[in-house]
Amino acid sequence: MEAIKKKMQMLKLDKENALDRAEQAETDQKSAEEKCKQLEDDLLALQKKLKGTEDELDKYSEALKDAQEKLELSEKKAADVSWPDVMPPEAYFPHEGTQSCGINSHVCRGPQSKSIQCECRCLT
Repeated sequence: MEAIKKKMQMLKLDKENALDRAEQAETDQKSAEEKCKQLEDDLLALQKKLKGTEDELDKYSEALKDAQEKLELSEKKAADVSWPDVMPPEAYFPHEGTQSCGINSHVCRGPQSKSIQCECRCLT
């Protein structure tokens, strides 16, 4: 009889341990599910942010493309313009040495190097 009582006590202890482990497993499962849900929410937020960033990248890429096209067009127009179409250098600098640039009341350098150099940068 004593052996049966001991055996029943051991089985009862095993049952309590099994119930404790089951409770712990349920708690761990709930915790894992909550963490999974939080990670899914974070992933969704990051995907939304990525979409916004990609849209912004597309917008700025298009703006950059437009600006580059305008720059190329402006550079092409500037390259097509020659001195006779605008005004010959002699009109700005009728004599060598220092002369008035005719735009502002100050002195600009003459065309010794065939380039226009104005101290005020009005003719650059």
